[in-house]
Amino acid sequence: MVHFEQRFSPFAARMKAEHLPELAIENFKRYYRQLVAGETGCFPESDITPIERLPDAEEFDEELADVGRLALPRTVMLKLNGGLGTGMGLQKAKSLLKIKGELSFLDSIALQSIQIGIPLVLMNSFATREDSLAVLLGHPELRQDLPFDFLQHKVPKVNQSDLSPAEFPDHPELEWCPPGHGDIYTALITSGALQLLLDNDYRYAFVSNADNLGAFLDPRILGYFVDTGAEFMMEAADRTEADRKGGHLARATDRDRRLILRESAQCPEEDAGHFQDIARHRYFNTNNLWIDLRALWNLMEDGSKAPELPLIRNVKTVDPADSTSTPVYQLETAMGSAISLFKESRAIRVGKSRFAPVKTCEDLLVVRSDATVLTDDYRIVPHPARNGILPVVSLDHRYYRVIQGLEERFPEGPPSLLHCDFLSIEGDIRFGRDVVLKGKVRLGNRTSSQQVVPDGKVIEGSLSW
Repeated sequence: MVHFEQRFSPFAARMKAEHLPELAIENFKRYYRQLVAGETGCFPESDITPIERLPDAEEFDEELADVGRLALPRTVMLKLNGGLGTGMGLQKAKSLLKIKGELSFLDSIALQSIQIGIPLVLMNSFATREDSLAVLLGHPELRQDLPFDFLQHKVPKVNQSDLSPAEFPDHPELEWCPPGHGDIYTALITSGALQLLLDNDYRYAFVSNADNLGAFLDPRILGYFVDTGAEFMMEAADRTEADRKGGHLARATDRDRRLILRESAQCPEEDAGHFQDIARHRYFNTNNLWIDLRALWNLMEDGSKAPELPLIRNVKTVDPADSTSTPVYQLETAMGSAISLFKESRAIRVGKSRFAPVKTCEDLLVVRSDATVLTDDYRIVPHPARNGILPVVSLDHRYYRVIQGLEERFPEGPPSLLHCDFLSIEGDIRFGRDVVLKGKVRLGNRTSSQQVVPDGKVIEGSLSW
């Protein structure tokens, strides 16, 4: 039998050759050891119990906002900015996409930070760093007592067949993957960012995804976090049918009754029915987190140890675009799963408005349209006339899945969706200027050539070619 250290040796050699820090290598080694031992990272239903009710942030009063404002000088905004948006056909940070006129996600985040007066720090990947920092340098009003970013790590993919390092000589970059956003804790240590935050008397961090337009710093929530003395807090929202396959919050059945986060990859197949039961497991993680930085430092034994987050064993292929390529495991962790590690951890219920990610070109079309507006504090929210409800959009993925296809077919910008409830487009259709869609609109092109909606056209109902 091959000794574990011999098995791990080629992984360690690869990671050292890429100049990855020792703490990151040791952290990956921990999860590789679990993989070799046959662990899957799964939480069976028998080990957890549902959560019936959480404190509701929509009921927090203004006194908590006052507490939050007093804590702002000791608070930092951390944004996960490592994603390239490859699902939308991008080869750059998704946060660089324009969302309102010339304003990008990252511009909006920077302007929010400037207005509220707290530092903004990004967790970048190697692929997103250069372009993203260039955007931030275009906002000289940003607080600059801290670096603008730190880098997440990368880890080797693992062959499913023999648990050896994956090989892909034609594109060696595909032999690597991100270790999940749970890497934020290790990266905060290895970059020196956590030490620097504490040295500069920062105590609280609001952490969220850069593509979540609803993730703004609410002083009432910060005030609640400070007032309760929590060390870690998760914002959770009500699960709907659309959220059945996403991770959910639960409580362990062990003696500590700790809160846990269970992702879909951590659910045994036989428990899939319970996992997707939104009446049983009511809350999902928005990935908006609040962290006491001093408590995090203590958890990591004064910065000498990465937190022991639950393993997520993701089943993939070495080339994500080729389902016939070599099957691999990607060993990942989720940053929200740290909720089980802190003694004083909490979760609160928030409205769906705080979870507004842009994952697809459908999402982007709605955000760019007049169905949303830019507020004075640089948030993107539904137009007041829509009562908080955005139109549902379904686009033909043959033509609109990637950003280039979307923008080629809306060269003059989105149509008016202010009074549109539902939009479905089948086939290749290009839109002219000042098109207005109302009610439920279904457009279909069954011809072999692109069809054009003329300038100024008002459509209500169905139109086909």
